[in-house]
Order: sequence, then C-alpha cells, then structure tokens
Amino acid sequence: MSSLAAKRKLGKPRSKEDRIFDILNFTLLTVVSIAVLYPLYFIVIASISNPDLINAGKVWFFPQDITFDGYKRILQDEKIWTGYKNSIVYTVVGTAVNVAFTLMAAYALSRKDFYGRNFFMILIAFTMFFSGGLIPTYLIVKELGMLNTMWALIIPKAVAVWNLIVARTFFESTIPNELLEAAKIDGCSNTKFFTKIVLPLSKPIVAVMVLFYGVGHWNSYFDALIYLNDEGLYPLQLILRNILIQSEASQSMIGDIESLAAQQRVGELIKYGVIIIASIPLLIVYPFIQKYFVKGVMIGGIKG
Repeated sequence: MSSLAAKRKLGKPRSKEDRIFDILNFTLLTVVSIAVLYPLYFIVIASISNPDLINAGKVWFFPQDITFDGYKRILQDEKIWTGYKNSIVYTVVGTAVNVAFTLMAAYALSRKDFYGRNFFMILIAFTMFFSGGLIPTYLIVKELGMLNTMWALIIPKAVAVWNLIVARTFFESTIPNELLEAAKIDGCSNTKFFTKIVLPLSKPIVAVMVLFYGVGHWNSYFDALIYLNDEGLYPLQLILRNILIQSEASQSMIGDIESLAAQQRVGELIKYGVIIIASIPLLIVYPFIQKYFVKGVMIGGIKG
C-alpha cells in the first residue's frame, strides 16, 4: 500500500493490477456495507409503511402509504418510557461500575512489581472457560438480597474478563515503567499516579470500555428476565422482547382498535418502531467515541 501511495504522489500511472485491486476492493466493501445497512434501513421504512404492502412484498427501497400511527402509539405508552428510563439508569450506573472495576484491576495486573499477578491472572482467565452456571449464580444473587433490584443486573457482571485482558495489555504497552519511577521520585503515590497520570493517558481504552459495557447493558434482557419480577423495573429490551415474541406490551397500545385485522397491522408497525427507538441512543453516541474506539482496540488487542 505504501508503494501504491508513492506512485499516486509522484503522479505515475497505476498498473493494471492496482486498478483491478481497487475495483475488487470497492465492490467487496460495497456489498458488505449494503448487507449491514439495508436491514436497518428496511426496518426504518417498514416502521412508517402500510403493513399490508410489507407483507405483500411491495416495500423494498422506499416507504409506501406512509403512516406514523405506530410511533404515536409507542410514544403514548407508559411502559416504553418506563423501560427507557430503566435502561438509561442501568446503562449509566452499570457502565460506571464496570469501567471503574475493570480499569483498576487491569492497571494493578499490569504492574510488574505486583507480586503474584500471574497467579491472579490465571484465576481470572479460568472464569472465561468455566463458570458455576445459571442456577448457582441465581442462588447467590438471591442470598445477597439482590433479586428484583437493579444491582442483580450490575454486580454479577461487574468485570468482563476479556475487557480486563484488553485493558491490561493497553496499560502494559502504553504506560512505561520510567514514568512511574519519575512520579515516585516526586513523591507521587500509587493512587495519585493512577488518577492523575494513567487515566488521562488512557482515553482510548476508557472509550472502548465505555462502548463495550454500555452496549452490553443497553442490549441486555436475559438477566432482567431471570432476576426481575416487577414490570416497573423492566429495561427497554425486555419490553421489546415481550412485544416481538409475546405481544404483551402491544396489547396496551392497540386496545382501542376493535378489528382484529387492524390490530395486527398496527402491531406490526409497533414492532418495527420499537426496534428503531431502542437503537437510537447507541446510534447517537457511537460517532463521538469512534476515533477512541478504533485506537484503543488496535493498541489493546495487538501490542504486547
């Protein structure tokens, strides 16, 4: 690629092989982009199109017989707003706990003067391959009194081992020992060194951890399905699951419609609309941390 860039810079004619490579590369990337983006685009146009036309296969590239009835009913439903609020709380609090614990543990394990760090790393990595299972975990959560509380969705998964390994690798390859030695000469403690020097230099990996954990919390519904009984604590994704699979929430949105056929049509609009509404926060946040995300993954995943 460097020789190709040099040729372009010098204005030399590109070879036939270079042109063929560009065409194949562009074609492949275009196909992959379409395969990734079209399903999301289809959900967007389907959420405002006539369900009868969707079922008839007449909606492909543009919305047909546009209607916003589905979105109106979604935004008027209290369960959706409650789920939104709960998901935001779980995501913000859970991500803060995850990132704090992961970064502190990763930094400690990256320190060469930490006695027994390899032993602790083996114990932690062991949990990636073997766990107690769902029933023992449920019993522990129950004994700790966390059933039907937000902490049941946060504490049991406070640290993801893979994220811990990535963060540890980042610290090992980015924070030199000489920096710590210089800080100690100036009388800097370990805590102050971590908060004042290490964290400001670790914005890429912090952004990666925030994105990984945030997306995990926002999309999670299985833990809520297991540990929560109060519908007032349900996250948005669990409400979305009920709409898509059991049609529980949609009944409260279409109860004023007498015709069964009309209820089914509006129910289809609601299903597509809820998917879009649930995806909006992540689509808004991701562009702001993309540059840190790419840099952090490359450094934390390859070096060391």
